[in-house]
Amino acid sequence: MTLVELIVVVALLGLVFGVSGLAFSSLRLPRQAAWLVALRRARAQAIETGRPVRAILPENSALLPAPLFLPDGRAIGAGADPLTGAPNAR
Repeated sequence: MTLVELIVVVALLGLVFGVSGLAFSSLRLPRQAAWLVALRRARAQAIETGRPVRAILPENSALLPAPLFLPDGRAIGAGADPLTGAPNAR
């Protein structure tokens, strides 16, 4: 086995692992997107109506706290980021 063959094999393995990693990471995007859409929709509705609105999160995110968005766009709730409503990283 020559050095050139070894380099080619390592390059091919890196390519396969890189592509498979991208494929697996894209599986999580739809679930996160629905969650973020719900937060953005609740914030926009609170600003438009001038009334507090509680975010209605998708069923698969039952463990996450549903923040309450105030008419000025701030979010309040357990562990919620005041500007986005997303849970704070702890």
